[in-house]
Amino acid sequence: MSKTVSVIGTGVAGLASAIRLQHAGYDVTIYEKSEMAGGKMHQLKKDGFTFDVGPSIVMMPELYREVFELAGRNPDDYIPMQRLDPMYSAFFEDEKIDVSSDLVKLVEHLEGIGEEDVIGFLGYLKDIYERFTIAKEYFIQRPFRKSSDFYNPFMIKQAMKLKTFDSANHSIGKFVKDKRLQQILSFQTLYIGISPMNGPSLYTIIPMIEYLYGIWFIKGGMYTMASSMEKLFFELGGQVKYGAEVDEIVIENKQATGIKLNGEKILSDYVMCNADFPYAMKNLVKNTKAKGKYTDKKIDSMKYSCSCFVMYLGMDKKYDKVDNIHNFVFSKDLDENLEDIFEGKLLDQASFYVYIASKLDEDLAPEGKDGLYVLVPVSDLSTAKYEWTNNTIAHYRNQVINKLKTIEGFETIEDDIISESYTTPKDFESKFNAYNGATFGLRPTLTQSNHFRPQAKSKTVENLYFTGSSTHPGAGVPIVLTSAKIATEELILDDK
Repeated sequence: MSKTVSVIGTGVAGLASAIRLQHAGYDVTIYEKSEMAGGKMHQLKKDGFTFDVGPSIVMMPELYREVFELAGRNPDDYIPMQRLDPMYSAFFEDEKIDVSSDLVKLVEHLEGIGEEDVIGFLGYLKDIYERFTIAKEYFIQRPFRKSSDFYNPFMIKQAMKLKTFDSANHSIGKFVKDKRLQQILSFQTLYIGISPMNGPSLYTIIPMIEYLYGIWFIKGGMYTMASSMEKLFFELGGQVKYGAEVDEIVIENKQATGIKLNGEKILSDYVMCNADFPYAMKNLVKNTKAKGKYTDKKIDSMKYSCSCFVMYLGMDKKYDKVDNIHNFVFSKDLDENLEDIFEGKLLDQASFYVYIASKLDEDLAPEGKDGLYVLVPVSDLSTAKYEWTNNTIAHYRNQVINKLKTIEGFETIEDDIISESYTTPKDFESKFNAYNGATFGLRPTLTQSNHFRPQAKSKTVENLYFTGSSTHPGAGVPIVLTSAKIATEELILDDK
């Protein structure tokens, strides 16, 4: 008889964990509260338009492909990808920069700014690549079961090489002097919900990954990854129960023995929890002893990533004058903008991101039309000093529309909208159980990273494992796929 595993949630890490375990010979069932797979990697269909709801940028494609290769499949049959060049356009007050990962084009552009910045940029790449190799080998791809896994002379020495005590902004500033270039090299920490002003400088590996490995697009948009993982899981013989919101993780004698669904116990040998860790600790782990140090008070005192306000706009035309599918629009003072997000202020000049997937896949919009996904980073619910009301939505909507009207290619945006929907921080909280509506889970500060972050293997309960963006190694699709790998390896190790 195969051993059974109950997986809570079909987020990216839940699906990837389920595939790995099913492939390893376990009998896996996933319980998902919504009616479709993917967690925040969700899909919205409305008025003939198809939108990705959450993640939209594909980085480190080998990690996406690994899940399929592991099961002996050809990833191209499931997630056909193409590389983007330029990767995106960055819009500043008075200029537009197309950012390429082609080093020749990039250097040409940088020389236009000044040779000093070319030297600085290459110095940044060398510095961060060295740190990236250390982080990958010793921190990102491994669990920290016990404190001595981190607190030993060798690991402390590696940690010092990471130079994490500097902020991303400050660290970039040491290499390049041009303000716009600094922003292009540091805003990406927002992909994982932390500000470059105070995010550890190690997170400048994110732009480095873009420059060295490129940005990709999956046909059908990001949701293709979720639906293809679901398809593979079914092919391997796994089961998913939809519309099944788990009430509790059943813990008896310091051991997880299954889950409760509508008050009914469903037993399994192991439980893999992909619900957001803070939510799970507060709501699914009822036994106080089993919570360990993650008491309700501790969960509330932890720092959370920013949230997002996302608009899904169906447009009555094609935006042929806009060159790229990924577009970043920077406010006049990005630094102040970021400070305000993490101080809970309502923004008056927000920076935002526009994603037009239908440019590369016409099936995502009716003929002759485009769908625009607009994301504004905003405060999480515990930080925000304002409520999410219709007025708040209108406040951000009008800001975005008014700003876009000043950008070439988007001038007619207000008149072109024929379909409109939103996801607010409150929706991230209610639809996806993201604690405090924090889209990227726990903020990856120094004291909430590596061995300080919740680990895959529960420290207090046997046979219970956690995966997803609030656990080690952190947020972002490639990293969450790594978290699934760590969590399943931990489970299999204990089983052996």
